[in-house]
Amino acid sequence: MGSGTKYVSKKPDEQGVIHWDRSENQVWHDLVERQLACIEGRACQAYIDGLELLDLPQQRAPQLVEINRVLQSTTGWECVAVPALINFDRFFRLLANKQFPVATFLRRREEFDYLQEPDFFHEIFGHCAMLTNPAFAAFTHTYGKLGAKANSAQRVYLARLYWFTVEFGLLQQQEGLRIYGGGILSSPGETRYALTGQMASDKLDKLDSKAHQPRPLYKPFEPIDIMRTPYRIDIMQPLYFILEDINQLYELAHQDIMQLVTEAQKLGLHEPLFESKIKEVS
Repeated sequence: MGSGTKYVSKKPDEQGVIHWDRSENQVWHDLVERQLACIEGRACQAYIDGLELLDLPQQRAPQLVEINRVLQSTTGWECVAVPALINFDRFFRLLANKQFPVATFLRRREEFDYLQEPDFFHEIFGHCAMLTNPAFAAFTHTYGKLGAKANSAQRVYLARLYWFTVEFGLLQQQEGLRIYGGGILSSPGETRYALTGQMASDKLDKLDSKAHQPRPLYKPFEPIDIMRTPYRIDIMQPLYFILEDINQLYELAHQDIMQLVTEAQKLGLHEPLFESKIKEVS
Protein backbone atom coordinates (compact mmCIF):
# COMPACT_ATOMS: atom_id res chain seq x y z
CA MET A 1 0.00 0.00 0.00
CA GLY A 2 1.34 3.36 -0.95
CA SER A 3 3.69 4.36 -3.76
CA GLY A 4 7.28 4.26 -4.85
CA THR A 5 7.99 0.54 -5.20
CA LYS A 6 10.78 -0.64 -7.48
CA TYR A 7 9.33 -4.14 -7.67
CA VAL A 8 6.80 -5.45 -10.18
CA SER A 9 4.53 -8.36 -9.34
CA LYS A 10 4.42 -11.35 -11.67
CA LYS A 11 1.03 -11.86 -13.28
CA PRO A 12 -0.41 -15.36 -13.06
CA ASP A 13 -1.16 -17.00 -16.40
CA GLU A 14 -4.60 -18.15 -17.58
CA GLN A 15 -4.40 -21.18 -15.26
CA GLY A 16 -3.42 -19.00 -12.30
CA VAL A 17 0.20 -20.20 -12.39
CA ILE A 18 2.98 -17.80 -11.44
CA HIS A 19 6.14 -18.58 -13.38
CA TRP A 20 8.95 -18.16 -10.86
CA ASP A 21 12.44 -18.37 -12.32
CA ARG A 22 15.36 -20.35 -10.91
CA SER A 23 16.84 -17.44 -8.96
CA GLU A 24 13.47 -16.60 -7.38
CA ASN A 25 12.93 -20.22 -6.35
CA GLN A 26 16.37 -20.18 -4.78
CA VAL A 27 15.58 -17.00 -2.86
CA TRP A 28 12.37 -18.61 -1.59
CA HIS A 29 14.25 -21.74 -0.53
CA ASP A 30 16.92 -19.77 1.31
CA LEU A 31 14.40 -17.52 3.06
CA VAL A 32 12.25 -20.46 4.21
CA GLU A 33 15.23 -22.53 5.34
CA ARG A 34 16.61 -19.69 7.43
CA GLN A 35 13.30 -18.65 8.95
CA LEU A 36 12.14 -22.17 9.84
CA ALA A 37 15.22 -22.52 12.00
CA CYS A 38 14.67 -19.07 13.51
CA ILE A 39 11.01 -19.50 14.53
CA GLU A 40 11.57 -22.82 16.30
CA GLY A 41 10.50 -22.37 19.91
CA ARG A 42 9.33 -18.83 19.16
CA ALA A 43 6.21 -19.15 16.97
CA CYS A 44 2.83 -19.72 18.61
CA GLN A 45 1.09 -23.08 18.33
CA ALA A 46 -1.67 -21.73 16.06
CA TYR A 47 0.99 -20.64 13.57
CA ILE A 48 2.82 -23.97 13.77
CA ASP A 49 -0.44 -25.85 13.23
CA GLY A 50 -1.23 -23.65 10.22
CA LEU A 51 2.22 -24.12 8.75
CA GLU A 52 1.77 -27.89 8.96
CA LEU A 53 -1.55 -27.61 7.15
CA LEU A 54 -0.06 -25.46 4.39
CA ASP A 55 2.85 -27.86 3.90
CA LEU A 56 4.79 -25.21 1.98
CA PRO A 57 7.34 -26.47 -0.53
CA GLN A 58 10.89 -25.44 0.24
CA GLN A 59 12.64 -26.09 -3.07
CA ARG A 60 10.36 -23.71 -5.00
CA ALA A 61 7.96 -20.87 -4.40
CA PRO A 62 4.41 -22.20 -3.93
CA GLN A 63 1.48 -21.45 -6.20
CA LEU A 64 -1.51 -19.56 -4.81
CA VAL A 65 -3.85 -22.37 -5.83
CA GLU A 66 -1.95 -24.68 -3.44
CA ILE A 67 -2.31 -22.19 -0.58
CA ASN A 68 -5.97 -21.56 -1.38
CA ARG A 69 -6.96 -25.22 -1.19
CA VAL A 70 -5.93 -25.20 2.46
CA LEU A 71 -7.33 -21.78 3.36
CA GLN A 72 -10.70 -22.42 1.73
CA SER A 73 -11.07 -25.77 3.47
CA THR A 74 -10.21 -24.36 6.91
CA THR A 75 -11.60 -20.81 7.16
CA GLY A 76 -13.03 -19.97 3.73
CA TRP A 77 -10.24 -17.53 2.85
CA GLU A 78 -8.16 -17.31 -0.30
CA CYS A 79 -5.08 -15.43 -1.50
CA VAL A 80 -5.41 -13.02 -4.41
CA ALA A 81 -2.49 -11.85 -6.52
CA VAL A 82 -2.10 -8.06 -6.50
CA PRO A 83 0.42 -5.51 -7.79
CA ALA A 84 3.37 -4.71 -5.55
CA LEU A 85 1.41 -1.93 -3.84
CA ILE A 86 -2.35 -1.36 -3.58
CA ASN A 87 -4.43 1.42 -2.07
CA PHE A 88 -6.35 1.14 1.18
CA ASP A 89 -9.74 0.99 -0.52
CA ARG A 90 -8.79 -2.18 -2.36
CA PHE A 91 -6.96 -3.61 0.64
CA PHE A 92 -9.99 -3.34 2.92
CA ARG A 93 -12.37 -4.47 0.18
CA LEU A 94 -10.37 -7.65 -0.36
CA LEU A 95 -10.24 -8.49 3.36
CA ALA A 96 -13.98 -7.85 3.61
CA ASN A 97 -14.43 -10.57 0.96
CA LYS A 98 -12.10 -13.00 2.77
CA GLN A 99 -9.42 -12.43 0.14
CA PHE A 100 -5.89 -11.86 1.35
CA PRO A 101 -3.82 -9.66 -1.00
CA VAL A 102 -0.46 -11.15 -1.96
CA ALA A 103 2.09 -9.17 -3.94
CA THR A 104 3.56 -11.71 -6.34
CA PHE A 105 7.19 -10.67 -6.32
CA LEU A 106 10.15 -11.92 -4.31
CA ARG A 107 12.83 -9.70 -2.85
CA ARG A 108 16.16 -9.47 -4.59
CA ARG A 109 19.23 -11.12 -3.12
CA GLU A 110 20.71 -7.75 -2.12
CA GLU A 111 17.62 -7.09 0.05
CA PHE A 112 17.53 -10.60 1.46
CA ASP A 113 17.71 -9.54 5.12
CA TYR A 114 15.31 -6.61 5.08
CA LEU A 115 12.65 -5.34 2.72
CA GLN A 116 10.39 -2.50 3.80
CA GLU A 117 7.49 -3.47 1.53
CA PRO A 118 5.70 -6.82 1.87
CA ASP A 119 6.81 -9.40 -0.70
CA PHE A 120 5.54 -12.89 -1.51
CA PHE A 121 7.61 -14.49 1.25
CA HIS A 122 6.29 -12.09 3.89
CA GLU A 123 2.67 -12.59 2.86
CA ILE A 124 2.76 -16.37 2.43
CA PHE A 125 5.21 -17.48 5.12
CA GLY A 126 4.35 -14.68 7.55
CA HIS A 127 0.57 -14.54 7.33
CA CYS A 128 -1.11 -17.50 5.64
CA ALA A 129 -0.52 -20.01 8.42
CA MET A 130 -2.47 -17.83 10.85
CA LEU A 131 -5.32 -17.47 8.34
CA THR A 132 -6.09 -21.15 8.94
CA ASN A 133 -6.97 -20.23 12.54
CA PRO A 134 -10.70 -19.43 12.96
CA ALA A 135 -10.21 -16.67 15.57
CA PHE A 136 -7.50 -14.91 13.58
CA ALA A 137 -9.44 -15.28 10.34
CA ALA A 138 -12.65 -13.90 11.91
CA PHE A 139 -10.83 -10.85 13.25
CA THR A 140 -9.17 -10.15 9.90
CA HIS A 141 -12.51 -10.45 8.11
CA THR A 142 -14.22 -8.07 10.53
CA TYR A 143 -11.30 -5.67 10.24
CA GLY A 144 -11.69 -5.60 6.47
CA LYS A 145 -15.43 -4.95 6.62
CA LEU A 146 -14.97 -2.09 9.08
CA GLY A 147 -12.07 -0.57 7.17
CA ALA A 148 -14.03 -0.61 3.91
CA LYS A 149 -16.69 1.63 5.48
CA ALA A 150 -14.41 3.81 7.64
CA ASN A 151 -13.29 7.32 6.77
CA SER A 152 -9.63 8.24 6.41
CA ALA A 153 -9.29 9.47 10.01
CA GLN A 154 -10.80 6.26 11.39
CA ARG A 155 -8.57 4.15 9.17
CA VAL A 156 -5.48 5.61 10.82
CA TYR A 157 -6.62 4.18 14.15
CA LEU A 158 -7.65 0.88 12.59
CA ALA A 159 -4.20 0.64 10.97
CA ARG A 160 -2.57 0.66 14.41
CA LEU A 161 -4.83 -2.17 15.54
CA TYR A 162 -3.78 -4.22 12.51
CA TRP A 163 -0.12 -3.36 13.01
CA PHE A 164 0.05 -4.52 16.63
CA THR A 165 -1.96 -7.70 16.00
CA VAL A 166 -1.78 -9.16 12.49
CA GLU A 167 1.72 -7.80 11.84
CA PHE A 168 3.43 -7.56 15.24
CA GLY A 169 1.31 -9.45 17.75
CA LEU A 170 2.58 -11.64 20.60
CA LEU A 171 0.72 -14.36 22.45
CA GLN A 172 1.20 -15.75 25.96
CA GLN A 173 1.21 -19.55 25.98
CA GLN A 174 1.69 -21.98 28.86
CA GLU A 175 5.30 -22.54 27.84
CA GLY A 176 6.01 -18.81 27.48
CA LEU A 177 5.69 -15.86 25.17
CA ARG A 178 5.23 -16.72 21.49
CA ILE A 179 4.77 -14.86 18.18
CA TYR A 180 1.73 -14.78 15.90
CA GLY A 181 2.35 -11.54 13.96
CA GLY A 182 3.47 -12.03 10.37
CA GLY A 183 5.74 -9.01 10.37
CA ILE A 184 7.81 -10.67 13.08
CA LEU A 185 7.59 -14.25 11.80
CA SER A 186 8.97 -13.29 8.38
CA SER A 187 11.93 -11.39 9.87
CA PRO A 188 14.82 -13.28 11.52
CA GLY A 189 16.06 -10.20 13.35
CA GLU A 190 12.68 -9.24 14.77
CA THR A 191 11.83 -12.87 15.58
CA ARG A 192 14.81 -13.02 17.91
CA TYR A 193 14.42 -9.47 19.23
CA ALA A 194 10.68 -9.57 19.96
CA LEU A 195 10.98 -12.12 22.76
CA THR A 196 13.78 -10.37 24.66
CA GLY A 197 11.68 -7.66 26.32
CA GLN A 198 10.11 -6.90 29.65
CA MET A 199 6.65 -5.89 30.82
CA ALA A 200 6.07 -2.15 30.86
CA SER A 201 5.48 -0.80 34.37
CA ASP A 202 3.76 2.33 35.58
CA LYS A 203 7.06 4.06 34.95
CA LEU A 204 6.58 3.73 31.19
CA ASP A 205 4.87 7.09 30.90
CA LYS A 206 7.75 8.72 32.77
CA LEU A 207 10.39 7.37 30.42
CA ASP A 208 12.14 9.68 28.02
CA SER A 209 10.11 8.78 24.93
CA LYS A 210 13.10 9.39 22.68
CA ALA A 211 15.51 7.33 24.78
CA HIS A 212 16.91 4.18 23.24
CA GLN A 213 15.25 1.04 24.57
CA PRO A 214 17.80 -1.80 24.59
CA ARG A 215 14.94 -4.29 24.85
CA PRO A 216 11.31 -3.99 23.78
CA LEU A 217 8.53 -3.34 26.25
CA TYR A 218 5.38 -5.45 26.57
CA LYS A 219 1.87 -4.35 27.44
CA PRO A 220 -1.33 -6.37 27.85
CA PHE A 221 -3.65 -6.48 24.86
CA GLU A 222 -6.04 -3.54 25.10
CA PRO A 223 -7.59 -2.30 21.82
CA ILE A 224 -8.00 1.37 22.75
CA ASP A 225 -4.45 1.52 24.10
CA ILE A 226 -3.20 -0.10 20.88
CA MET A 227 -5.04 2.36 18.66
CA ARG A 228 -3.44 5.25 20.53
CA THR A 229 0.10 3.90 20.06
CA PRO A 230 2.19 5.33 17.20
CA TYR A 231 4.56 3.10 15.27
CA ARG A 232 7.28 3.22 12.67
CA ILE A 233 7.70 0.66 9.92
CA ASP A 234 11.48 0.89 9.55
CA ILE A 235 12.70 -0.01 13.05
CA MET A 236 12.49 -2.87 15.51
CA GLN A 237 9.31 -2.29 17.45
CA PRO A 238 9.96 -0.73 20.88
CA LEU A 239 6.62 -2.04 22.19
CA TYR A 240 4.51 -5.16 21.66
CA PHE A 241 1.03 -6.04 22.92
CA ILE A 242 0.37 -9.49 24.34
CA LEU A 243 -2.73 -11.64 23.91
CA GLU A 244 -3.52 -14.06 26.72
CA ASP A 245 -5.40 -16.30 24.30
CA ILE A 246 -5.77 -16.26 20.51
CA ASN A 247 -9.55 -16.32 21.01
CA GLN A 248 -9.34 -12.72 22.25
CA LEU A 249 -9.18 -11.81 18.57
CA TYR A 250 -12.47 -13.64 17.98
CA GLU A 251 -14.03 -11.79 20.92
CA LEU A 252 -12.73 -8.48 19.60
CA ALA A 253 -14.25 -9.23 16.19
CA HIS A 254 -17.67 -9.31 17.89
CA GLN A 255 -17.21 -6.05 19.79
CA ASP A 256 -18.12 -2.58 18.54
CA ILE A 257 -14.65 -1.79 17.25
CA MET A 258 -15.70 1.50 15.68
CA GLN A 259 -16.91 2.71 19.09
CA LEU A 260 -13.44 1.83 20.40
CA VAL A 261 -11.98 3.89 17.55
CA THR A 262 -14.12 6.85 18.62
CA GLU A 263 -12.92 6.55 22.22
CA ALA A 264 -9.30 6.31 21.09
CA GLN A 265 -9.72 9.43 18.95
CA LYS A 266 -11.09 11.36 21.92
CA LEU A 267 -8.19 10.30 24.14
CA GLY A 268 -5.51 11.10 21.56
CA LEU A 269 -2.15 9.50 20.89
CA HIS A 270 0.50 8.36 23.33
CA GLU A 271 3.96 9.84 23.08
CA PRO A 272 5.98 7.74 20.63
CA LEU A 273 8.80 5.59 21.97
CA PHE A 274 11.00 6.48 19.01
CA GLU A 275 12.32 9.44 17.07
CA SER A 276 9.84 10.39 14.36
CA LYS A 277 12.24 10.50 11.44
CA ILE A 278 9.69 8.95 9.13
CA LYS A 279 6.02 9.74 9.18
CA GLU A 280 3.89 6.96 10.59
CA VAL A 281 2.11 4.87 7.98
CA SER A 282 -1.66 5.13 8.25
